[in-house]
Amino acid sequence: MNTNFPAEFTNLMNFYVSGNFSAAEKECVKLMNAGYLSQEVFILFSNIRTEGLLVNLRDEISRNNQLSRYIAASQQQFYINQILSDKKYDNTLRLEKYGFKCFSQNEEDGIIHEIFNRIGATNRIFFEFGVEIGLENNTHLLLNQGWEGVWLDGSQNNINFIMSKFAPAISTEKLRAFQAFVSRENINQIISELALPEEIDIISIDIDGNDYYVFEAIANLRPRVVVIEYNAKFPPPIKWIMKYNPEFKWSGTSYFGASLSSMTIMAEKKGYALVGTNITGSNAFYVRNDLVSGKFCEPLTPENLYNPARYQFSTVWNAFPTGHQSDFGVFENK
Repeated sequence: MNTNFPAEFTNLMNFYVSGNFSAAEKECVKLMNAGYLSQEVFILFSNIRTEGLLVNLRDEISRNNQLSRYIAASQQQFYINQILSDKKYDNTLRLEKYGFKCFSQNEEDGIIHEIFNRIGATNRIFFEFGVEIGLENNTHLLLNQGWEGVWLDGSQNNINFIMSKFAPAISTEKLRAFQAFVSRENINQIISELALPEEIDIISIDIDGNDYYVFEAIANLRPRVVVIEYNAKFPPPIKWIMKYNPEFKWSGTSYFGASLSSMTIMAEKKGYALVGTNITGSNAFYVRNDLVSGKFCEPLTPENLYNPARYQFSTVWNAFPTGHQSDFGVFENK
């Protein structure tokens, strides 16, 4: 198509190139009414109408998708409330009703907060691996509350993002972040190199596979609280553990981790009691035996505290409402 239009077409072409198709269409009609009726003008007018309609269609689809997300989120919140209306959750020592989300993937923030309400905190040091870019994990909120600690992730790109985004916390040494692909062979060496004290308040493990084996292998750290992913596909009393593979990468299937029963048997051998799981069936919460007595819902068994896989709550936008998208910047605690 010949694009060497007269000077009178300048406004039209500027509107067209900038994507303002509504204004371009009006300008094109004005020019045609003024007598510009060549084939090139008709083709241009047709293109403007077509592209304008496509933009309007995309906008409408976007609005409908957003509305669908709102509706789905409301339905999910209703479903969560229905689940929690079960009488077994009326026991105030259970943890599920205390759940809320600030920066965790689901409602882990609230459960962790409640656990420390009951057992207290000491040095307020955290250690989490499998943090991805740090904006949605189990210890981000603790960092915001003045805690300090270490994040690990297997992706250098994720660590680069953390070093930039969390620069204020990095610069004050409230946060240290390192790239590491954690295994049962290297976890104790990593802990030694990080110079973490033997007792810290919390460790969070979410590596989508060898979580069981890494927790089992830890020998030089006695965290007071352990948060660890379990495989909710296998309800109690089923025992199931994936075969150890140091090169394992999760493929999105049910082949990962360990059942809650198997995880708890191992945790008990290490001196930890299961005190709860979250409503999505994603994470189990363990507290060191010397801190547990009378503070949590007994019996402290998988059969009593298990939640099945409700991963739909993790995939629906705003199933656990948090307001705006997560971010990090300079802040004050006062």
